[in-house]
Parts: sequence; structure tokens; C-alpha cells
Amino acid sequence: MERISRFRAMLFLALFAFVLVLFAGRLFVLQIVETDGDTDNAQVYSTVTTVRAARGDILDRNGNVLVGNRASYNLVFNHYVIKSYAERNEALYRLVQKCRELGITYSDHFPVTRERPFEYTYTQLNTSWQNNFQLFMSDIGLDSDVTAPLLVEKMRSRYGLPAEWSDEDARAVIGFRYEFDLRGITNLPTYTFLEDVTDQQLSAILELNTPGLQVEASTVREYHTNFGAHILGYLGGMDDAEWAKFKEEGYSMDAYVGQSGFEEAFEKYLHGIDGTRYDEVNRQGTTTKSYYLPGKEPVAGNNVETTIDIDIQQVAEEALEDVVLWARDPEKNVKAQESDKEGQDAQGGAVVVMECKTGNILACASYPTYNLATMHEDWKEIEENPYNPFFNRAFGAEYPPGSTFKMCTLIAAMENKNSKGEIIHPYGTEIKDEGVWDELEGFAPTCLAWTSGRYTHGVIDASLALCYSCNYFFYELGYLMNEEMPVETAKSLGLGVPTGIELLEKNGKLNTRERKKEVYGSGVNANFSAGDRVLGAIGQGEYRFTPLQLCVYAATLANKGTRMKATFLSRVVSSDYRTLIYENKPVVESQMNLAGTTIDSYWKGMRKVVTTPGGTADKYFGGIDDGLEGDEDGVWPLKGEVIVYAKTGTAEHASGGSDHGAFVCFAHRKDETEPDIAVAIFGEKIAHGSTLAPVAEKILLTYYEMDAASEMTAFENQAS
Repeated sequence: MERISRFRAMLFLALFAFVLVLFAGRLFVLQIVETDGDTDNAQVYSTVTTVRAARGDILDRNGNVLVGNRASYNLVFNHYVIKSYAERNEALYRLVQKCRELGITYSDHFPVTRERPFEYTYTQLNTSWQNNFQLFMSDIGLDSDVTAPLLVEKMRSRYGLPAEWSDEDARAVIGFRYEFDLRGITNLPTYTFLEDVTDQQLSAILELNTPGLQVEASTVREYHTNFGAHILGYLGGMDDAEWAKFKEEGYSMDAYVGQSGFEEAFEKYLHGIDGTRYDEVNRQGTTTKSYYLPGKEPVAGNNVETTIDIDIQQVAEEALEDVVLWARDPEKNVKAQESDKEGQDAQGGAVVVMECKTGNILACASYPTYNLATMHEDWKEIEENPYNPFFNRAFGAEYPPGSTFKMCTLIAAMENKNSKGEIIHPYGTEIKDEGVWDELEGFAPTCLAWTSGRYTHGVIDASLALCYSCNYFFYELGYLMNEEMPVETAKSLGLGVPTGIELLEKNGKLNTRERKKEVYGSGVNANFSAGDRVLGAIGQGEYRFTPLQLCVYAATLANKGTRMKATFLSRVVSSDYRTLIYENKPVVESQMNLAGTTIDSYWKGMRKVVTTPGGTADKYFGGIDDGLEGDEDGVWPLKGEVIVYAKTGTAEHASGGSDHGAFVCFAHRKDETEPDIAVAIFGEKIAHGSTLAPVAEKILLTYYEMDAASEMTAFENQAS
């Protein structure tokens, strides 16, 4: 009995060891030779291969698939089959020639350029592939300091390549043979020669009957929209840092992972679980047996429903492009004919649209942009564009807010007390605009009214100061406050602090002593003075915020001091849309207990901006013809139905040229009191914040005219 137990134990250990070896690598190969019949025909190779799982879909809030998958085919090599083929070099040579004939570009990891003069491309490989090359060199007994041309010559000799072949042909075949050799000394997955092969390519290549070359079913990312490139993101191979992270999660070294946008942010949801397949292949490369190991079928990734509304996203992108191109065109931009500081040098901009009560981002546009579906074909053109289409200005750029900051200044003044215990700016207090503010010696900034026309706004209260964007009024408030008051208020309102989004974002800059030292180092310019407080009160100085932060700020103003965490994630559902995996809930980031009089002051002021003659955006949402396409008789279609609150901003900058422009607003229906959405727009060198108002018009029009039936959720829509 003891001997039987020992035998069973030994048998179990042997089987266990076999299983461990079987799963130790991505591809483990056993050669099985059957003794009956012709040996060449009876030889069978068994392989255990990792099969990539399909990636999950990315959807908008209404169930529209923005990024999905389509079926495709890859060409992969069973290296044991091709290595046992006597005329393998000639077969690979024919394959190379066919690829050139078809204009096919493929890659290998042999770290030498494809053409003379041969040079190493070693540094372009990640650490794992560099290590593989070192293993190869050690295996064949070569020093790593051999020159690239000499290495090619040695590989020609090693592989017995004909002398009459050109160097380029020899290098191409060497790349194949190198990939096959690597798989003999490492646990690398099968060599994928081509991905996403077209029908024409597949037919032409298969006619060659290259031994070991097999067709493998796969999927590739498919884009169902031309919009949202900066937020949807794209996939790519892993660098060293990514591989160090993802290999612990079971990823293969050649797996594609999200490199930007949602693809990167929601990788853990979108990436599925790879499967393990057993195949038997004969010497002709024909698969004779294939099945998934028990419990090892591939599991598709989950689907991610985002907060984006693709209809609003499209409108935001198109309207932003229209206004930038309009500003650049002197035939359309009449003011540009009169001055070279009126937007002819407009560079780009960004738009963010957010639900006030949830923090859900409905649109996030950056201009210029690009098309994800044709990104690789257009890569050179995109890279050479001087306006940098790859740059996401919505939350990757930091801009001076200009006068859009004035609500923050007003709130700080009305919610804080001076050293005497007095409210700095009590409700209803009026200030007389005298044109030139001269409280500080050697520093005399002016109001725009004085600069442009030598007139003043006279005696005005807070709401009118916002309406006319009176700099003098806010200079006075900045002077009366200490330096911490507006900064702390800004952070509470969402400015200069992280918004909470799932994607990488800039944090912004605040107008502080520390910031001035960072910018100017030492010397007189690094000193923070009362003048810095005064300029900071109108959104100048060292304040720098992202358009996303400006939108959070506008939403917080709409929420009367409640700041919501910004998010792109609505929920995650299973690959078949039938199971809810995760549902995101609104999160309150901070809460300001603002006095009713404070709220009343900035609400009234922002309302007057669009309703009072002389308000900085009065013509756009009123009855004056603003030239907006689609308006009847020059009247905004939703006038009287939707109540809009807005503020424009214009910001000078050190680079010269036209001023930057900013615009923020929030809105609600006339029979409601709680705002629905907030919009923030920034234009680089657009000249005036008011220039951006038509963009907001179109966005609000789209939002409020959408059919309520279209608001069915993605989960409900797809699962049905």
C-alpha cells in the first residue's frame, strides 16, 4: 500500500510538473513523431497558444458605440514548421518579394536597420526586447559589441543565405529567422507577421504556400465617430514601465494597451482575459486539432458607458473650429482688417460641457484635432501642423482666465472680512469708476472703458460691474483683500486644483508668493506685492487654469457653491450588455456655504452680461443679430425659453499678438430654477471672450432641443 501511495504521489508530481511547464510560457511546443507511415507526413507539432480576448466597447451616454471591434485576420508563423522546411530561405525570400509588390509594411525585432548602411536600432526597443537580443547573442556566441554590418554578415553565414542576394533582401530574411530563433530560446508568443490583413493581401500571400504561415482570427479597434479623438484615445505597444505593470496582470509582452484617453483611463475594464488554446499542426502547417483548455476560453472585456454625448461633442468641435477659422479670415473678421490684434493669429481652443448636478462631462473638445481612424496614415501631416493637433487643450493646457475670474473675486470680497472685522464688500455697496485706479504709487492700471474711449462706468454695484466687466471695480476689491482670500476661494470653486477626472490633467496655477518665485526666481520681479493682488482680481497675474477647471468653476457657481467631482465614467457593463459591473455615482468635492446675497450678486451680474445693453455678451442671447447660422431674424431660437448666465474674459499674455479669449456660462429652462449644464470655452489669441459666445449658443441649442426619448441609457438600450 505504501509503495502504491508513493507511486501515486510520484505520478501526481510528474503530472503537476508537466502542467507547470505547459503553462510556464506563452508558447510551449512538443514535437510528436509517430512511428507508422511516412515520417515526414506523420510528424505533428502540438502548441499551447495564448489567444487575445476582444476588447470592450466604448459608448456615449445614449448607447451609441463610439469605439468597438471588427473581425480581422492576422498572419502568424509556427516557427517549428518553417524551421524544419529545407527550402525555408527561398520561401521567406518569396514572401519578402510579395510584400514589397503589395506595398505591405511589416516589422520584426532584429535591432538593425532595413537598409545600408546598417545601424543598430537597439535603443528603440523596450527593455524586454533588448534582453531578448542579448539572450540571442549569448546563445550564438557573439559579443554584444559587434558592429551592425558585421552582425548582418555573420547572420548571412549562419542562415546560409545566397551570396547573390542583395543586402536588403538578406536583412529582411534575417529578420524572420531571428524571430524564429528567439522562440526557440525564450517563451515568447508566436511571431505575428501581419495584423489586420486585407482580403487582397491574404489571398496573394496564401498563394505562396509558405510553410508554417497560418491565418488567425482576431479583432481590431473600429471607430464609429470622427469626433472625440483627444478623449477616446488609442492603443499601442507597451514600453518598459507599462510592461513592468501589466505583466503582473497576465498581459502578454506583445499586447496592446491604452495609450491615451478613455482607452488608457479605463484599461482595467476594457481589457479582457486572454484564453489558452491547444493546437496540433502537421508539417504542412495544417491544423489537425484545436480546442481551448478547460476554463481557459478567452473572456471579452467589459463595455464602458461614458458621460459623453456624441451629438453635443460634434457640435462643440465643429462650432469651435468655425470660430477659430472665422477669426483667422480677414474677409469675415472685419475687426481684423483694422488691427493685427483682432484674432488673425488665432491658434486653437477648447470647449468643455458639464452637467452641473452630477459632474458628468458631456463634451470635451480641443482644436485643432485629428481623426483616430486615419491617424497612422495622417501621422506626418498631424505632426507637421504648427498648431499641434495632438495636444489636448481642454485639460492639458493652462491659460489666464481673464475676466471670467471676476465672480471668484466678488465672492471672496463678499464672504470675507478685513482686519477690522468688516465685510470687505457688503451687498449693495457701490464703487465709483474713475477710469484710472491710482491707489498704489507707480502703478496705475485703467478700466477698459477709459483706455478705449476715455469714459467711465460711474457709480456701479457688483452686478453691473460684472455686466460691463469693469476692471476698476475689481481693482478696488483686490486691493482691499489680503492675498490668501481670492486664492482660497478659487480652490473652493474648482480653480487651481484637480477636478477628479479619470484622465491625466494639469492642476493649474494660483497667484501666490510661491508661484512668483517659481516663475521669476529671485530679484525684484519675484516679490509678491499689492499690485499682484490687484491684477489677480481681474484674472491676470499668475493665475493659469485649464478649460476643464473653468467649466467646473462655472458649474460650481451654478450650484451656489457646491463643487462636484468631474467624471467621464457613467457605468461599466458586461460584454453582452446584460450585467451591470459598476455604476458611478456623483461625488461632492467641496461645499461653500455662500450667503444668499453673494449668490444673488453674481447671478444677477452674469444674467445682465447677456440681457443688458452694453453687457459684454448682450447681443448673443438677446434679440440682436449676431450672424449665427440658423437664427431667424437674428433672434436666438431659445430666447425666453432658456435662461442663460454668462461671463466673458480677455487675457493678455507675454507672447505678443492677439489676446486670449474665455467664455463661461450656465443655463436652465425658464420654468426651472436649478441650472442644467455649464459651458467653458477658451480661444488662443481669439482676441475677445465675446467672440466665443456663438459656440455656447450652438451647444445650448443642441442640449435643450434634444428629444427626451434619446436619453435612454446605453445599458438599457443595448440589453434590450
